[in-house]
Amino acid sequence: MSSLIGRSQSTRSKNDDHKSVPKHRFALSSLRGIQQPELSKKLYKLIKSENHVIGAYEQAGKESQGVASQLSDWGEATEDESLSDISDKLAVLLSEIAEQEDVFAQNLEESRGTLKQIRNTESSVQPTRNHKAKILDEIAKLKQKEPESTKLVTLEQELVRAEAQSLVAEAQLTNVTRQKFKEAYDLRTAAIIERAEKQILLAQHARELLSLLDDTPIVPGEDRQAYANELAAREILNDAESSLRHWTKTAQPISSSESKLGPNAMASHVEPPTTSSSTVAAPATTTTASTTAAPVSTTGAAATEPAFTAPAAGATTTEVSPPYPTSEVTTNAALAS
Repeated sequence: MSSLIGRSQSTRSKNDDHKSVPKHRFALSSLRGIQQPELSKKLYKLIKSENHVIGAYEQAGKESQGVASQLSDWGEATEDESLSDISDKLAVLLSEIAEQEDVFAQNLEESRGTLKQIRNTESSVQPTRNHKAKILDEIAKLKQKEPESTKLVTLEQELVRAEAQSLVAEAQLTNVTRQKFKEAYDLRTAAIIERAEKQILLAQHARELLSLLDDTPIVPGEDRQAYANELAAREILNDAESSLRHWTKTAQPISSSESKLGPNAMASHVEPPTTSSSTVAAPATTTTASTTAAPVSTTGAAATEPAFTAPAAGATTTEVSPPYPTSEVTTNAALAS
């Protein structure tokens, strides 16, 4: 909870006309949209739009606090003791309600940061897709122009490796996307619930304050009864502070398998492939290159263990096949069969 209620029982300006300078959220990253890979462009736009939303919540909170201060100043200017006291304490609660908008904006920023992890993974997968597409395109062109070219063998070998890398990258992408999507919107919806519940608590105490104001009509020349609810109004503020201090989260946790996700964005329970006695046949005129695919890193740290294990075609033993597609899982089976 904000310390606003505990620090002061009033929001009156006390002739202080100083206004805080609003934050400017512009950054050079605003110019990077056109440089985003095709795969991550849509999420990049969503994250950028969220940035504007967060700024709007922050600004709304500041404007609302300003309005609350003006309410207190107006109540004092009425020279009505009851109205002056009630409006001042009401302004304190309204200011605290506005403060929740800033807290909400901070929680949205955390959710937005989680979405960035998906965007970064999408960006890292795009080159893998592009590389595979480029090789396929080169093979198609060469088959049309020089169907007997020996270069086809080399390109087909590269395609096998590219397909292995693609399988790993796509698995990492779907793992990160699903897990971080749940995490991001878990944070967002929990923040919505927290903001709503806290503002409801404050609004309910604000309504209690309003009930202390006697609005019984009087006739000309009649005096109103002396205001006697100052202590009751102060107690309502204390109760509001206590309610916020003892508020606990009510949002039920969302189930997640995050603990099963390894540091290389692959299932942590998958055993690394073991050495197999089987080998991949290669054309007599060429040497088969190593085709172990390096996982795409999503955390900046290099993965040290292969993440893809495919069963050997027609296998009758417990041996593990090489970590690249066989003739059963690739459309280019010339080198994998």
